[in-house]
Amino acid sequence: MRFLHKKIRNYGLTLALVAVTSVLPACKDFLDRDPQGEYTEETYPYPEGAGPYDQFLFAVYSELRSFNVHSQSFIAITSIRSDDADKGSTPSDGGSNAIDMDNFPVTVNNGFADDMWKGYFNLVSRTNIAIDQILNNEAITATPEVKVQSEAEARFMRAYAYFMLVRTYGRVPLITEVFDDPAAQSNVPQSNPAEIYAQIENDLQFAAANLPVSWDPLFIGRATSGAANGLLAKVYLTQRKWSQALGAANMVIMSGQYDLSTPYDRIFREEGENSRESVFEVQATASRTFPEVNGVQYAPIQGIRGAGVWNLGWGWNTPSEALAAAYEPGDPRRARTILFTSTTTEANEGLTIYGEKTPLGLPNPRYNHKVYTNPARRTATGSQGGWWMNVRILRYADVVLMYAEAANELGQTQEALDKLEMVRARARNGNAAILPPVTTTDQAELREAIRHERRVELGMEHDRFFDLVRWGIAREALHAVGKTNFNENRDVLLPIPQNQIDISRGVLTQNPGY
Repeated sequence: MRFLHKKIRNYGLTLALVAVTSVLPACKDFLDRDPQGEYTEETYPYPEGAGPYDQFLFAVYSELRSFNVHSQSFIAITSIRSDDADKGSTPSDGGSNAIDMDNFPVTVNNGFADDMWKGYFNLVSRTNIAIDQILNNEAITATPEVKVQSEAEARFMRAYAYFMLVRTYGRVPLITEVFDDPAAQSNVPQSNPAEIYAQIENDLQFAAANLPVSWDPLFIGRATSGAANGLLAKVYLTQRKWSQALGAANMVIMSGQYDLSTPYDRIFREEGENSRESVFEVQATASRTFPEVNGVQYAPIQGIRGAGVWNLGWGWNTPSEALAAAYEPGDPRRARTILFTSTTTEANEGLTIYGEKTPLGLPNPRYNHKVYTNPARRTATGSQGGWWMNVRILRYADVVLMYAEAANELGQTQEALDKLEMVRARARNGNAAILPPVTTTDQAELREAIRHERRVELGMEHDRFFDLVRWGIAREALHAVGKTNFNENRDVLLPIPQNQIDISRGVLTQNPGY
Protein backbone atom coordinates (compact mmCIF):
# COMPACT_ATOMS: atom_id res chain seq x y z
CA MET A 1 0.00 0.00 0.00
CA ARG A 2 1.52 3.32 -1.04
CA PHE A 3 0.75 6.89 -0.11
CA LEU A 4 2.16 10.03 -1.72
CA HIS A 5 2.04 13.70 -0.93
CA LYS A 6 3.58 16.70 -2.67
CA LYS A 7 4.92 18.68 0.27
CA ILE A 8 6.65 17.85 3.52
CA ARG A 9 5.58 20.30 6.15
CA ASN A 10 7.91 19.03 8.87
CA TYR A 11 11.12 17.09 8.22
CA GLY A 12 11.06 15.84 11.79
CA LEU A 13 7.68 14.19 11.27
CA THR A 14 7.62 10.57 12.33
CA LEU A 15 5.09 7.80 12.21
CA ALA A 16 2.12 8.02 14.49
CA LEU A 17 2.75 4.35 14.99
CA VAL A 18 5.98 5.21 16.77
CA ALA A 19 4.99 8.40 18.52
CA VAL A 20 4.33 7.06 22.00
CA THR A 21 7.33 6.71 24.29
CA SER A 22 7.32 3.93 26.84
CA VAL A 23 9.19 3.92 30.15
CA LEU A 24 11.04 0.69 30.86
CA PRO A 25 12.23 -0.64 34.22
CA ALA A 26 15.90 -0.87 33.35
CA CYS A 27 19.20 0.60 34.42
CA LYS A 28 19.75 4.17 35.52
CA ASP A 29 21.79 4.69 32.32
CA PHE A 30 18.64 4.22 30.30
CA LEU A 31 16.58 6.62 32.37
CA ASP A 32 19.28 9.28 32.31
CA ARG A 33 20.50 8.90 28.75
CA ASP A 34 20.88 12.01 26.63
CA PRO A 35 19.36 12.36 23.16
CA GLN A 36 21.79 11.01 20.63
CA GLY A 37 22.31 10.59 16.93
CA GLU A 38 21.51 14.14 15.79
CA TYR A 39 23.75 15.77 13.22
CA THR A 40 24.25 19.38 14.31
CA GLU A 41 26.86 22.06 13.67
CA GLU A 42 28.30 21.41 17.13
CA THR A 43 28.32 17.62 17.22
CA TYR A 44 28.82 16.48 13.65
CA PRO A 45 29.92 19.22 11.25
CA TYR A 46 28.39 18.92 7.79
CA PRO A 47 31.42 17.91 5.70
CA GLU A 48 32.60 19.64 2.59
CA GLY A 49 31.82 17.57 -0.46
CA ALA A 50 28.46 16.42 0.88
CA GLY A 51 25.80 15.87 -1.74
CA PRO A 52 22.64 17.93 -2.25
CA TYR A 53 20.50 15.29 -0.52
CA ASP A 54 22.90 14.39 2.27
CA GLN A 55 21.03 16.41 4.88
CA PHE A 56 18.20 13.90 4.50
CA LEU A 57 20.43 10.85 4.13
CA PHE A 58 22.48 11.82 7.19
CA ALA A 59 19.24 11.96 9.17
CA VAL A 60 18.72 8.32 8.19
CA TYR A 61 22.24 7.32 9.24
CA SER A 62 21.86 9.14 12.55
CA GLU A 63 18.74 7.06 13.28
CA LEU A 64 20.89 3.91 13.04
CA ARG A 65 22.56 5.07 16.24
CA SER A 66 19.33 5.66 18.14
CA PHE A 67 18.52 3.77 21.31
CA ASN A 68 15.53 1.96 19.81
CA VAL A 69 17.38 0.78 16.70
CA HIS A 70 20.73 -0.66 17.75
CA SER A 71 20.81 -0.67 21.52
CA GLN A 72 18.72 -2.24 24.28
CA SER A 73 15.77 -3.73 22.38
CA PHE A 74 17.97 -4.77 19.44
CA ILE A 75 20.31 -6.67 21.74
CA ALA A 76 17.49 -8.36 23.61
CA ILE A 77 15.48 -9.36 20.56
CA THR A 78 18.27 -10.51 18.27
CA SER A 79 20.65 -12.09 20.78
CA ILE A 80 19.23 -12.75 24.24
CA ARG A 81 16.40 -14.79 22.69
CA SER A 82 18.94 -17.22 21.20
CA ASP A 83 20.76 -20.20 22.70
CA ASP A 84 24.07 -18.33 22.45
CA ALA A 85 23.26 -15.70 25.06
CA ASP A 86 21.76 -15.18 28.49
CA LYS A 87 20.23 -11.98 29.79
CA GLY A 88 23.17 -11.38 32.10
CA SER A 89 23.45 -8.48 34.56
CA THR A 90 21.59 -9.14 37.84
CA PRO A 91 18.61 -11.53 37.94
CA SER A 92 16.00 -8.77 38.16
CA ASP A 93 17.62 -6.13 35.96
CA GLY A 94 15.34 -5.11 33.12
CA GLY A 95 12.30 -6.65 34.78
CA SER A 96 9.87 -8.75 32.77
CA ASN A 97 10.77 -6.90 29.57
CA ALA A 98 14.23 -8.48 29.62
CA ILE A 99 13.46 -11.71 31.47
CA ASP A 100 10.75 -12.71 29.02
CA MET A 101 13.10 -12.22 26.08
CA ASP A 102 15.40 -14.78 27.66
CA ASN A 103 12.85 -17.30 28.82
CA PHE A 104 9.71 -16.80 26.70
CA PRO A 105 6.92 -16.05 26.08
CA VAL A 106 7.17 -12.34 25.31
CA THR A 107 3.95 -10.59 26.27
CA VAL A 108 1.98 -8.18 24.09
CA ASN A 109 2.89 -5.37 26.51
CA ASN A 110 6.64 -6.00 26.43
CA GLY A 111 8.38 -2.63 26.30
CA PHE A 112 11.34 -3.88 24.26
CA ALA A 113 9.06 -5.23 21.53
CA ASP A 114 7.30 -1.88 21.41
CA ASP A 115 10.58 0.06 21.36
CA MET A 116 12.01 -1.90 18.45
CA TRP A 117 8.79 -1.43 16.49
CA LYS A 118 8.99 2.32 17.07
CA GLY A 119 12.70 2.51 16.29
CA TYR A 120 12.59 0.70 12.98
CA PHE A 121 9.43 2.40 11.78
CA ASN A 122 11.06 5.70 12.63
CA LEU A 123 13.96 4.56 10.43
CA VAL A 124 11.46 3.73 7.67
CA SER A 125 9.92 7.17 8.05
CA ARG A 126 13.26 8.92 7.64
CA THR A 127 14.09 6.89 4.52
CA ASN A 128 10.72 7.74 3.00
CA ILE A 129 11.28 11.45 3.69
CA ALA A 130 14.69 11.22 2.03
CA ILE A 131 13.29 9.43 -1.03
CA ASP A 132 10.44 11.91 -1.31
CA GLN A 133 12.86 14.84 -1.27
CA ILE A 134 15.11 13.19 -3.85
CA LEU A 135 12.25 12.48 -6.23
CA ASN A 136 10.01 15.50 -5.70
CA ASN A 137 11.89 18.52 -4.36
CA GLU A 138 12.45 20.63 -7.46
CA ALA A 139 14.27 23.30 -5.45
CA ILE A 140 17.28 20.99 -5.07
CA THR A 141 19.58 20.86 -8.09
CA ALA A 142 21.29 17.57 -8.79
CA THR A 143 22.41 15.52 -11.76
CA PRO A 144 20.39 12.42 -12.68
CA GLU A 145 23.30 10.26 -11.51
CA VAL A 146 23.37 11.87 -8.08
CA LYS A 147 19.60 11.57 -7.74
CA VAL A 148 19.65 7.86 -8.57
CA GLN A 149 22.58 7.13 -6.27
CA SER A 150 20.97 9.06 -3.39
CA GLU A 151 17.70 7.21 -3.89
CA ALA A 152 19.59 3.92 -3.88
CA GLU A 153 21.24 4.79 -0.58
CA ALA A 154 17.91 5.57 1.08
CA ARG A 155 16.30 2.44 -0.36
CA PHE A 156 19.11 0.30 1.06
CA MET A 157 18.31 1.69 4.50
CA ARG A 158 14.58 1.13 4.06
CA ALA A 159 15.24 -2.46 3.01
CA TYR A 160 17.38 -3.03 6.08
CA ALA A 161 14.66 -1.60 8.34
CA TYR A 162 11.96 -3.76 6.80
CA PHE A 163 14.13 -6.88 6.88
CA MET A 164 14.50 -6.43 10.62
CA LEU A 165 10.77 -5.78 11.00
CA VAL A 166 9.52 -8.71 8.95
CA ARG A 167 11.88 -11.20 10.61
CA THR A 168 10.86 -9.93 14.03
CA TYR A 169 7.09 -9.36 13.71
CA GLY A 170 6.02 -11.01 10.46
CA ARG A 171 3.02 -9.01 9.23
CA VAL A 172 3.78 -5.28 9.44
CA PRO A 173 2.41 -2.20 7.64
CA LEU A 174 4.20 -1.58 4.35
CA ILE A 175 4.69 2.17 4.08
CA THR A 176 6.81 3.48 1.22
CA GLU A 177 5.66 7.10 0.99
CA VAL A 178 5.14 10.12 3.24
CA PHE A 179 1.88 11.32 4.76
CA ASP A 180 0.69 14.89 5.17
CA ASP A 181 -1.47 13.74 8.07
CA PRO A 182 0.54 11.72 10.60
CA ALA A 183 -2.62 10.36 12.16
CA ALA A 184 -3.44 8.54 8.93
CA GLN A 185 -0.32 6.44 9.23
CA SER A 186 -1.74 4.57 12.18
CA ASN A 187 -4.51 3.23 9.93
CA VAL A 188 -2.28 1.38 7.49
CA PRO A 189 -3.09 -2.35 7.73
CA GLN A 190 -0.45 -5.05 7.81
CA SER A 191 0.90 -6.63 4.66
CA ASN A 192 1.79 -10.30 4.51
CA PRO A 193 5.47 -11.26 4.67
CA ALA A 194 5.61 -12.13 0.96
CA GLU A 195 4.68 -8.54 0.08
CA ILE A 196 7.22 -7.18 2.54
CA TYR A 197 9.98 -9.39 1.13
CA ALA A 198 9.09 -8.37 -2.42
CA GLN A 199 9.56 -4.71 -1.47
CA ILE A 200 12.84 -5.48 0.32
CA GLU A 201 14.17 -7.33 -2.71
CA ASN A 202 13.12 -4.53 -5.05
CA ASP A 203 14.81 -1.90 -2.90
CA LEU A 204 18.02 -3.90 -2.56
CA GLN A 205 18.21 -4.75 -6.25
CA PHE A 206 17.90 -1.04 -7.04
CA ALA A 207 20.51 -0.21 -4.41
CA ALA A 208 22.95 -2.86 -5.64
CA ALA A 209 22.68 -1.56 -9.20
CA ASN A 210 23.14 2.12 -8.33
CA LEU A 211 25.36 2.43 -5.27
CA PRO A 212 29.14 2.89 -5.61
CA VAL A 213 31.51 0.05 -4.80
CA SER A 214 33.28 2.36 -2.34
CA TRP A 215 33.21 5.91 -1.03
CA ASP A 216 35.77 8.62 -0.46
CA PRO A 217 37.32 8.09 3.02
CA LEU A 218 35.51 11.24 4.15
CA PHE A 219 32.27 9.25 3.89
CA ILE A 220 33.45 5.89 5.17
CA GLY A 221 30.63 3.71 6.41
CA ARG A 222 28.05 4.73 3.84
CA ALA A 223 26.16 1.96 2.06
CA THR A 224 27.80 0.43 -0.99
CA SER A 225 26.75 -1.96 -3.74
CA GLY A 226 28.55 -4.69 -1.75
CA ALA A 227 26.43 -3.95 1.30
CA ALA A 228 23.28 -4.10 -0.81
CA ASN A 229 24.24 -7.41 -2.42
CA GLY A 230 25.35 -8.85 0.93
CA LEU A 231 22.07 -7.96 2.60
CA LEU A 232 20.19 -9.22 -0.46
CA ALA A 233 21.98 -12.57 -0.12
CA LYS A 234 20.74 -12.82 3.47
CA VAL A 235 17.20 -11.87 2.42
CA TYR A 236 17.25 -14.61 -0.22
CA LEU A 237 18.78 -17.14 2.16
CA THR A 238 16.05 -16.45 4.72
CA GLN A 239 13.48 -17.37 2.07
CA ARG A 240 15.46 -20.43 0.93
CA LYS A 241 16.01 -18.91 -2.51
CA TRP A 242 19.32 -20.68 -2.88
CA SER A 243 20.24 -19.72 -6.46
CA GLN A 244 19.50 -16.05 -5.88
CA ALA A 245 21.39 -16.10 -2.57
CA LEU A 246 24.40 -17.67 -4.27
CA GLY A 247 24.34 -15.06 -7.01
CA ALA A 248 24.06 -12.09 -4.64
CA ALA A 249 26.83 -13.40 -2.37
CA ASN A 250 29.01 -14.02 -5.40
CA MET A 251 28.61 -10.39 -6.48
CA VAL A 252 30.16 -9.35 -3.16
CA ILE A 253 32.97 -11.88 -3.48
CA MET A 254 33.76 -10.94 -7.08
CA SER A 255 33.74 -7.21 -6.34
CA GLY A 256 37.29 -7.42 -4.98
CA GLN A 257 36.45 -4.93 -2.24
CA TYR A 258 36.54 -7.36 0.67
CA ASP A 259 38.70 -10.17 2.02
CA LEU A 260 39.53 -12.13 5.16
CA SER A 261 42.98 -10.61 5.68
CA THR A 262 42.06 -8.93 8.98
CA PRO A 263 43.04 -11.28 11.84
CA TYR A 264 39.99 -12.42 13.77
CA ASP A 265 41.24 -10.95 17.04
CA ARG A 266 41.49 -7.49 15.46
CA ILE A 267 38.12 -7.28 13.69
CA PHE A 268 36.30 -6.13 16.80
CA ARG A 269 38.91 -3.73 18.14
CA GLU A 270 38.49 -0.04 17.49
CA GLU A 271 41.29 -0.19 14.93
CA GLY A 272 39.45 -3.03 13.16
CA GLU A 273 36.48 -0.85 12.31
CA ASN A 274 35.76 -0.44 8.58
CA SER A 275 38.47 -2.96 7.67
CA ARG A 276 38.53 -5.16 4.57
CA GLU A 277 36.25 -7.45 6.56
CA SER A 278 33.56 -4.80 6.90
CA VAL A 279 30.62 -4.85 4.49
CA PHE A 280 28.39 -2.60 6.56
CA GLU A 281 28.59 -1.26 10.09
CA VAL A 282 26.97 1.50 12.11
CA GLN A 283 29.41 4.36 12.64
CA ALA A 284 29.89 5.76 16.14
CA THR A 285 32.16 8.45 17.55
CA ALA A 286 32.93 9.83 20.99
CA SER A 287 35.35 12.35 22.45
CA ARG A 288 35.87 14.23 25.69
CA THR A 289 33.81 17.08 24.24
CA PHE A 290 31.01 14.86 22.98
CA PRO A 291 31.33 11.50 24.81
CA GLU A 292 27.90 10.18 23.82
CA VAL A 293 26.00 12.36 21.37
CA ASN A 294 27.24 10.66 18.18
CA GLY A 295 27.80 7.30 19.80
CA VAL A 296 25.76 4.15 20.16
CA GLN A 297 24.72 2.71 23.52
CA TYR A 298 25.51 -0.75 22.18
CA ALA A 299 28.80 -1.64 23.86
CA PRO A 300 27.90 0.04 27.20
CA ILE A 301 24.83 -2.16 27.59
CA GLN A 302 26.99 -5.27 27.22
CA GLY A 303 30.12 -4.07 29.01
CA ILE A 304 31.37 -5.69 32.21
CA ARG A 305 29.18 -4.85 35.17
CA GLY A 306 31.61 -4.18 37.98
CA ALA A 307 33.04 -1.44 40.15
CA GLY A 308 35.70 1.20 39.66
CA VAL A 309 37.72 0.65 36.52
CA TRP A 310 35.59 -2.44 35.83
CA ASN A 311 32.34 -0.50 35.77
CA LEU A 312 32.16 -0.71 31.99
CA GLY A 313 28.45 -1.24 31.44
CA TRP A 314 25.26 -2.99 32.38
CA GLY A 315 26.55 -6.54 31.87
CA TRP A 316 23.70 -7.58 29.58
CA ASN A 317 23.78 -10.19 26.80
CA THR A 318 26.34 -12.57 28.23
CA PRO A 319 27.58 -15.55 26.20
CA SER A 320 25.91 -18.79 27.24
CA GLU A 321 27.57 -21.94 28.50
CA ALA A 322 26.24 -23.64 25.36
CA LEU A 323 28.10 -21.21 23.11
CA ALA A 324 31.29 -21.71 25.11
CA ALA A 325 30.97 -25.47 24.61
CA ALA A 326 30.31 -25.19 20.87
CA TYR A 327 33.88 -24.36 19.82
CA GLU A 328 36.29 -27.01 18.63
CA PRO A 329 39.42 -27.56 20.77
CA GLY A 330 41.89 -24.76 20.32
CA ASP A 331 39.61 -22.50 18.27
CA PRO A 332 40.99 -18.99 19.04
CA ARG A 333 37.63 -17.43 18.20
CA ARG A 334 36.30 -18.72 21.52
CA ALA A 335 38.52 -16.45 23.61
CA ARG A 336 37.92 -13.48 21.30
CA THR A 337 34.14 -13.91 21.55
CA ILE A 338 33.83 -14.81 25.24
CA LEU A 339 35.55 -12.99 28.07
CA PHE A 340 35.56 -15.47 30.94
CA THR A 341 35.70 -13.77 34.30
CA SER A 342 38.51 -14.62 36.68
CA THR A 343 38.34 -17.70 38.87
CA THR A 344 40.71 -19.08 41.47
CA THR A 345 41.41 -22.24 39.48
CA GLU A 346 41.81 -21.31 35.80
CA ALA A 347 45.00 -19.40 35.09
CA ASN A 348 43.89 -18.01 31.72
CA GLU A 349 40.36 -17.09 32.68
CA GLY A 350 39.62 -13.39 32.88
CA LEU A 351 42.36 -12.34 30.46
CA THR A 352 41.18 -9.56 28.16
CA ILE A 353 42.32 -8.92 24.61
CA TYR A 354 44.52 -6.12 25.97
CA GLY A 355 46.18 -8.35 28.58
CA GLU A 356 44.28 -7.08 31.62
CA LYS A 357 43.01 -9.48 34.23
CA THR A 358 39.43 -9.16 35.38
CA PRO A 359 38.86 -9.22 39.15
CA LEU A 360 37.24 -12.04 41.08
CA GLY A 361 33.62 -11.74 42.01
CA LEU A 362 32.07 -10.16 38.91
CA PRO A 363 28.30 -10.76 38.67
CA ASN A 364 28.47 -12.94 35.53
CA PRO A 365 30.83 -15.76 34.53
CA ARG A 366 31.10 -14.60 30.91
CA TYR A 367 30.86 -11.32 28.99
CA ASN A 368 30.79 -10.39 25.32
CA HIS A 369 34.46 -9.93 24.42
CA LYS A 370 33.60 -8.48 21.01
CA VAL A 371 32.46 -5.22 22.61
CA TYR A 372 35.41 -4.90 24.99
CA THR A 373 36.97 -1.47 24.63
CA ASN A 374 40.57 -0.36 24.49
CA PRO A 375 41.60 1.03 27.91
CA ALA A 376 43.56 3.78 26.15
CA ARG A 377 40.41 4.92 24.37
CA ARG A 378 38.57 5.07 27.68
CA THR A 379 41.27 7.37 29.01
CA ALA A 380 41.22 9.51 25.87
CA THR A 381 37.45 9.99 25.96
CA GLY A 382 37.15 10.24 29.72
CA SER A 383 34.39 7.64 29.56
CA GLN A 384 34.10 4.10 30.85
CA GLY A 385 31.37 3.22 28.37
CA GLY A 386 32.19 2.29 24.79
CA TRP A 387 29.84 4.70 23.05
CA TRP A 388 32.42 5.02 20.26
CA MET A 389 32.27 1.34 19.27
CA ASN A 390 30.83 0.67 15.81
CA VAL A 391 28.13 -1.98 15.43
CA ARG A 392 29.09 -4.65 12.90
CA ILE A 393 25.97 -5.37 10.85
CA LEU A 394 27.43 -7.43 8.00
CA ARG A 395 30.90 -8.97 7.72
CA TYR A 396 32.57 -10.54 4.73
CA ALA A 397 32.91 -13.88 6.54
CA ASP A 398 29.12 -13.91 6.86
CA VAL A 399 28.80 -13.43 3.09
CA VAL A 400 31.30 -16.23 2.40
CA LEU A 401 29.40 -18.60 4.68
CA MET A 402 26.09 -17.64 3.05
CA TYR A 403 27.66 -18.56 -0.28
CA ALA A 404 28.82 -21.89 1.18
CA GLU A 405 25.36 -22.66 2.55
CA ALA A 406 23.60 -21.86 -0.72
CA ALA A 407 26.17 -23.82 -2.74
CA ASN A 408 25.72 -26.89 -0.56
CA GLU A 409 21.94 -26.73 -0.88
CA LEU A 410 22.36 -26.55 -4.67
CA GLY A 411 24.65 -29.57 -4.71
CA GLN A 412 27.79 -27.55 -5.50
CA THR A 413 29.81 -29.42 -2.90
CA GLN A 414 33.32 -28.30 -3.81
CA GLU A 415 32.28 -24.66 -3.94
CA ALA A 416 30.79 -25.01 -0.47
CA LEU A 417 33.91 -26.72 0.88
CA ASP A 418 36.20 -24.09 -0.62
CA LYS A 419 34.30 -21.20 0.94
CA LEU A 420 34.02 -22.96 4.29
CA GLU A 421 37.77 -23.52 4.29
CA MET A 422 38.41 -19.82 3.63
CA VAL A 423 36.76 -18.95 6.93
CA ARG A 424 38.36 -21.77 8.89
CA ALA A 425 41.81 -20.99 7.48
CA ARG A 426 41.61 -17.40 8.69
CA ALA A 427 40.56 -18.61 12.14
CA ARG A 428 43.34 -21.23 12.13
CA ASN A 429 45.91 -18.51 11.44
CA GLY A 430 48.61 -20.93 10.31
CA ASN A 431 48.22 -23.39 13.21
CA ALA A 432 47.81 -26.76 11.48
CA ALA A 433 47.07 -28.45 14.81
CA ILE A 434 43.59 -26.91 15.07
CA LEU A 435 40.45 -26.57 12.97
CA PRO A 436 41.23 -29.20 10.34
CA PRO A 437 39.68 -28.69 6.88
CA VAL A 438 36.20 -30.12 6.47
CA THR A 439 36.31 -32.83 3.81
CA THR A 440 32.92 -34.51 3.89
CA THR A 441 30.99 -34.58 0.63
CA ASP A 442 27.78 -35.74 2.26
CA GLN A 443 25.27 -32.91 1.90
CA ALA A 444 23.67 -33.37 5.32
CA GLU A 445 27.03 -33.56 7.10
CA LEU A 446 28.31 -30.52 5.22
CA ARG A 447 25.13 -28.64 6.08
CA GLU A 448 25.80 -29.25 9.77
CA ALA A 449 29.42 -28.18 9.38
CA ILE A 450 28.40 -24.90 7.75
CA ARG A 451 25.80 -24.27 10.43
CA HIS A 452 28.40 -24.93 13.11
CA GLU A 453 30.80 -22.54 11.42
CA ARG A 454 28.21 -19.78 11.31
CA ARG A 455 27.68 -20.20 15.03
CA VAL A 456 31.32 -19.95 16.07
CA GLU A 457 32.39 -17.39 13.48
CA LEU A 458 29.43 -15.07 14.10
CA GLY A 459 28.91 -15.69 17.81
CA MET A 460 27.17 -12.79 19.60
CA GLU A 461 26.64 -10.96 16.28
CA HIS A 462 22.84 -11.10 16.21
CA ASP A 463 22.23 -13.79 13.58
CA ARG A 464 21.87 -16.93 15.69
CA PHE A 465 18.16 -16.66 16.58
CA PHE A 466 17.16 -15.90 13.01
CA ASP A 467 19.38 -18.73 11.75
CA LEU A 468 17.68 -21.20 14.10
CA VAL A 469 14.28 -20.08 12.89
CA ARG A 470 15.05 -20.30 9.19
CA TRP A 471 16.70 -23.70 9.66
CA GLY A 472 13.59 -24.96 11.47
CA ILE A 473 15.53 -26.08 14.56
CA ALA A 474 14.71 -23.28 17.02
CA ARG A 475 12.65 -25.48 19.34
CA GLU A 476 15.32 -28.19 19.49
CA ALA A 477 18.16 -25.75 20.13
CA LEU A 478 16.37 -23.56 22.66
CA HIS A 479 14.85 -26.41 24.65
CA ALA A 480 18.32 -27.98 24.85
CA VAL A 481 19.56 -24.97 26.84
CA GLY A 482 16.56 -24.85 29.16
CA LYS A 483 14.45 -22.31 27.29
CA THR A 484 11.59 -24.77 27.33
CA ASN A 485 8.86 -22.15 27.23
CA PHE A 486 9.71 -21.54 23.60
CA ASN A 487 6.79 -22.53 21.36
CA GLU A 488 7.61 -22.80 17.66
CA ASN A 489 4.00 -21.98 16.75
CA ARG A 490 4.23 -18.65 18.56
CA ASP A 491 7.70 -17.49 19.53
CA VAL A 492 9.44 -17.40 16.14
CA LEU A 493 7.81 -13.97 15.92
CA LEU A 494 7.29 -11.34 18.57
CA PRO A 495 3.78 -10.16 19.33
CA ILE A 496 2.53 -7.05 17.61
CA PRO A 497 2.91 -4.54 20.47
CA GLN A 498 -0.44 -3.92 22.12
CA ASN A 499 0.47 -0.25 22.29
CA GLN A 500 0.59 -0.13 18.48
CA ILE A 501 -2.70 -2.02 18.15
CA ASP A 502 -4.30 0.50 20.48
CA ILE A 503 -2.89 3.46 18.52
CA SER A 504 -4.26 1.95 15.32
CA ARG A 505 -7.69 1.46 16.96
CA GLY A 506 -7.67 -2.18 16.00
CA VAL A 507 -6.45 -1.84 12.41
CA LEU A 508 -3.39 -3.87 13.40
CA THR A 509 -4.12 -7.44 14.44
CA GLN A 510 -2.19 -9.75 16.72
CA ASN A 511 0.12 -12.58 15.68
CA PRO A 512 -1.06 -16.17 16.32
CA GLY A 513 -0.62 -17.53 19.84
CA TYR A 514 -0.58 -14.20 21.67
